[in-house]
Amino acid sequence: MRAITYHFLSKIAVLLPLALATSCSNYLDVIPSDQVSDGNAWETTGNADLFLNDIYGSISGPFATNDPDEGFSDNTMRGSSSGYSFTTYAKSSYTSGSVRDDWSTNYLKIRKCNIFIEKVTASALADDWKKKRIAETRYLRAYFYQILWTRYGGVPIITESLNQAEQGDAIFRTRNTSDETFKFITDECASLAADLPLIAETGRASRGAALTLKGWCELFQASPLKNPLNDKSRWAVAAATNKQVMDLKIYDLFPDLESMFYEEKNNNIEVIFDKAYLGGTSLGSSKEGLQAAWTVGGTQRSYSAPNPTQELVDSYFMANGLPITDPASGYDPQNPYLNREKRFYQSIVYDGCTWLGYEMQMWIGSGSANTLDLSSANEATNTGYYIRKGLNPKYEFANGYQNLSSAHFIIFRYAEVLLSYAEAKNEESGPDESVYTAVNKVRARSGLPALKSGLSQAQMRIFIQQERRVELAFEEKRWTDLLRLKTAEISLNGSSHAMKIVKEGDKKVYSVIIAPNGGRLFFAERNYLLPIPQAVIDKNTKLKQNPNY
Repeated sequence: MRAITYHFLSKIAVLLPLALATSCSNYLDVIPSDQVSDGNAWETTGNADLFLNDIYGSISGPFATNDPDEGFSDNTMRGSSSGYSFTTYAKSSYTSGSVRDDWSTNYLKIRKCNIFIEKVTASALADDWKKKRIAETRYLRAYFYQILWTRYGGVPIITESLNQAEQGDAIFRTRNTSDETFKFITDECASLAADLPLIAETGRASRGAALTLKGWCELFQASPLKNPLNDKSRWAVAAATNKQVMDLKIYDLFPDLESMFYEEKNNNIEVIFDKAYLGGTSLGSSKEGLQAAWTVGGTQRSYSAPNPTQELVDSYFMANGLPITDPASGYDPQNPYLNREKRFYQSIVYDGCTWLGYEMQMWIGSGSANTLDLSSANEATNTGYYIRKGLNPKYEFANGYQNLSSAHFIIFRYAEVLLSYAEAKNEESGPDESVYTAVNKVRARSGLPALKSGLSQAQMRIFIQQERRVELAFEEKRWTDLLRLKTAEISLNGSSHAMKIVKEGDKKVYSVIIAPNGGRLFFAERNYLLPIPQAVIDKNTKLKQNPNY
């Protein structure tokens, strides 16, 4: 399969006149090629593809920032850098002027999609090519709208490129409702899916990607945040769409969760849609330099942002398949890492484990730089843990933003589809055989036994939510799950916790403590939606701010 090649502004000398003609010229801060102008960008499929490739390249990933979505959740925390928006979010101390601006960044991308669709539609390029590439671009536009919808609720639906020089203040629009925005996204996905290939070129949208995005949005719309009266028909719709993806019969679980995220396993059978990276260039991933253990073997390896919480660690099952809260599980709080499931060992760096050939020491008084950082004074762990999942040991010296890795960031994968189907089907009609089959397939990869038969709907719900948390940990899923399930007010109120380990003689003593820097302190009802940035509202006074900001 042919991979996408991205070309960025630093490599070019010509700006598209179209971008300069508008009040929003930064919508095309990134443009396709060294010598592509508005006059010739749409004359060949090669030039037009370069423009579309830049839109693919603009998809956000968590590996170029210390501010991933996972940091908004209860899976991780970071104590030493209080300026990050996930830290201010945790304290509910942000305002419409101080929170991360997902609004503007995604509307920039949407405008580029609209330009591509308009220009390619009007071009003399081959109809078959146009049909497929326009479908891809509509998918990307729907994907960006999904980000806006899950964060802000209803947003203005704009499907044409806007030019203030020609249209004046008519470019400013009011917000569509949340239901209208949802319908636009899912209608688009349903409409364009047939125009996408079953097997796409590497890094491009496929039919499965369109159906998976649709199914994800339907799951969000069926969940308590959007469905307070629990309309069962919404769950049925979500289950049916996720079943469509399963029935494509082209995806399966990759056998090894640990290596599935390495660059050597890009585009494996589990991947439905991902963001491509090109290591060794400005387009490479820096995940090892941002997320791995801070110091290994006396050498700083990473900024270690953020750190897994004790709450996440406690969510991993025991090897016998039982949660640690079950008295029959065999869990020992003074030997907490013994006999845990495989995903725990594949995902978490903990005291006493081996990482990069060294025994990791987080216990107080060990003399290791990785000792639990009780004062939040440096980049050492604030929880007693580091992330391991998806971090390739070959980049052990990838400290900081070195962009060494070519590992793609997986946005949608088959395990999520199985769990989304199981959740929706269970909520629609209870735990039938198909629900057990989907959940047990995911559990089996981690070596866990099948769930016992006869579970109630409520019991199955607990298992599915716990499975989803551990299976998709550090994949930018947990925060939106907490929002849609309307459990953030429970999970994100109070403090995050850490594991403090001290030695008494030759024996280690384990105690769970409130994480340094207090962890999360407060979640208000308003936090289920982010505020529209005040600078945006100042420009477009037709926009109504989300409640209580």
